[in-house]
Amino acid sequence: MENIENLNIELQLLLQAIYLKYGYDFRDYAKASIKRRIQHRMNKDGFNNISEMQHKLLNEISFFETLLLDLSINVTEMFRDPTFYQAIRKHVIPILKTFPFLKIWHAGCSTGEEVYSMAIVLKEEGLYERAQIYATDMNQTVLKKAKEGIFPINRLKQYTENYQKSGGQESFSDYYDAHYEHAIVDSSLKQNILFSDHNLATDGVFGEMNLIMCRNVLIYFTRELQNRALELFANSLCEGGILCLGSKETIRFATCSDQFTDLAREEKIYLKKG
Repeated sequence: MENIENLNIELQLLLQAIYLKYGYDFRDYAKASIKRRIQHRMNKDGFNNISEMQHKLLNEISFFETLLLDLSINVTEMFRDPTFYQAIRKHVIPILKTFPFLKIWHAGCSTGEEVYSMAIVLKEEGLYERAQIYATDMNQTVLKKAKEGIFPINRLKQYTENYQKSGGQESFSDYYDAHYEHAIVDSSLKQNILFSDHNLATDGVFGEMNLIMCRNVLIYFTRELQNRALELFANSLCEGGILCLGSKETIRFATCSDQFTDLAREEKIYLKKG
């Protein structure tokens, strides 16, 4: 029992050290997930305890950057959950077409697969030219990958299947150039995308968005941090704006839930009330 208590104290001190030294706030992330990732790094680097890890973290920024990749959740793919993109075409696109100019925020964009997926949908629906897409993440390493738009060639089969199931209207190969082991996203998809640093735990509002997508990020937050992020989204959306969450996420129990109504309940797509 004492060992578990000590471990929890050490974990809290480590997360506090990360926040004070580097400004990244994992203190309200779900503890079970954080513990697993910390343990993985301890085992890999041969630390005897978390305190040893904390000493290295405070004195070597390169180690912090390694740990940050461990703590950041970066599991994604293009047109992930094709039925979600079917719902986007059916329920969201008609609303977006009513706006003269579109501001779209991908929060927690990871390596960019879902950002480019949405860009393809907008292009096929004739909306890309009047859209500004903001893609944000707290992790500079994944942001750099997202901006490059380079993906392993062995993923293209899955991405193509997802695209076709999602209601894709063209040939998926039109949207990338294949080079040996990698595929590069067509440059026309990048023109209206701005990649930038943003931390949902500590940073502020993005104003007057028409659409916010934050899928499979909140599941790693505690209830308190989920509420903070959802309030942030509510305050960043214009009236009639749309919020998209992941399949295991919901706004139902959030403090701001009364500001939203279901647009596509099964796919966790919500409309901000006027």
